[in-house]
Amino acid sequence: MKRRILSPSEAAGLIKDGDVVIIGGNGGMAPETIYAAVEKRYLETKEPRNLTLLHVTGVGAADSDDAGLNHFAHTGLVKRIIGGNYGIQLKFMKNLIVADEIEAYNFPQGVLSQMCRAMAAGQPGVITHVGLDTYIDPRLEGGKMNSRAREDLVEVVQLAGREWLFYKAPVPDLAFIRGTTADEDGYISMEHEPATREELSIATAVHNAGGTVVCQVERMAERASIHPQMVRIPGYLIDYIVVDPNQWQTYGTRFDPSVCGETRIPVSAIVPDPLDHRRVIARRAAFELRPDDVINLGVGISAGIANVAAEEGIADFITLTVEAGVIGGIPGAAREFGTARNPRAIIDQPYQFDFYDGGGLDAAFLSFAEVDPEGNVNVTRFGSRNDGAGGFINISQNARRLVFSGTLTGGGLKLRINCGKLEILEEGRFKKFVPGVGQISYNGRSGRKRGQQATYITERAVFEMSENGLVLKEIAPGVRLKEDVLDQIGFEVRVDPELKEMDPRLFREGAMGLAENFRHMR
Repeated sequence: MKRRILSPSEAAGLIKDGDVVIIGGNGGMAPETIYAAVEKRYLETKEPRNLTLLHVTGVGAADSDDAGLNHFAHTGLVKRIIGGNYGIQLKFMKNLIVADEIEAYNFPQGVLSQMCRAMAAGQPGVITHVGLDTYIDPRLEGGKMNSRAREDLVEVVQLAGREWLFYKAPVPDLAFIRGTTADEDGYISMEHEPATREELSIATAVHNAGGTVVCQVERMAERASIHPQMVRIPGYLIDYIVVDPNQWQTYGTRFDPSVCGETRIPVSAIVPDPLDHRRVIARRAAFELRPDDVINLGVGISAGIANVAAEEGIADFITLTVEAGVIGGIPGAAREFGTARNPRAIIDQPYQFDFYDGGGLDAAFLSFAEVDPEGNVNVTRFGSRNDGAGGFINISQNARRLVFSGTLTGGGLKLRINCGKLEILEEGRFKKFVPGVGQISYNGRSGRKRGQQATYITERAVFEMSENGLVLKEIAPGVRLKEDVLDQIGFEVRVDPELKEMDPRLFREGAMGLAENFRHMR
């Protein structure tokens, strides 16, 4: 049966006041044309109103106020949001969440991804250990991101002799998702998508709840002409199709065949990032890589490790992964986060998080905004930002080794790298190592009970977590111990009697020879 093709404005017109809408997408991989039409409809008619939105992770671009979720950043359009991350949707975050205009909840990205799959099977939600002892735990904050969020959507339950968290699933009315090609019967392939995300789970969940599924694609094909191995969503799950022949792969790239597996590029063609403090931190973090490890790289500074691995020629010694379901290759950063050049495999996101939650990762490289004496980490709510966790909680609770990266201070920090040394030109206005974090995104004490190893890397110092707290292990060449490190930490930290200098190769241009190190480790 042929599926009806709608214009973007007709698709936007399907939403009714009070609907629960799942908005698909991951980073820049979103049905952008439909979201723009929803915004246009609201600005012209003030309809629809009081929506509940569910999105698995950040949808948009941090440097754009008119992309992704930001199309919904209008008072009255949204009543409640349940999302995985708000860090790349600054307009929405600041105007609605921080301003207390809507009820805002944050659940871990993996939980929301798996929730779509649970909803598809008619289950009431997700039961998992992910989120215990963090701000997601209802004994702390219950994932509530502002004072308007009052209803408890997470419960502590006892099952099989231990504690779990139960995340309640809403009943969806409508979903907007996207693919690459639709045939006349609505069968969807995703051959140009950098990740397949959870679009199949979303479509199944909404269809089985009696709702409406709309899929935006780049092109149409004749009935039954898509190879069955390429079909990601069967046609009976799709109600309507929107065709956008100008659909971009991401907000930063029109089309790059190397991120969807159509071609492979020489790794030598990837240009090294500039040697600045972020690069120094990513380089030092790369020293924590081990041959044959399966790794997750988080957003921010940690995402730069992939570029280091490319320059050092060690990408083939390890398997780099990102939450969206991409395995292998060289993961992207910034507008390309969630993609990878030369991926070895692309799987649906819920299955990636099954691997993560079950303890499959050898190591995870994540960023931090605040660290306290217990080794607790905050990446989710700080200053005027309510970013939320993304995949951070799933990953940090379950990886065997953790490497957290960030600058020692923030707000106006100015540095110079000169002849193998680090010079601090202007100190940051605020400390990031603080007596108590503003929100517990990672619980250091619980991590120690699980036997996790944790390292904290900055541009000028490296710390390790011990049973007795943080220990300073390394300091950058050219940096003063007391004035530039210890005085910039908001609590007393132990200094290792055998304090070492950070490797001077970190502060010089050119490859550091990590490939040779890896060959000796094997």
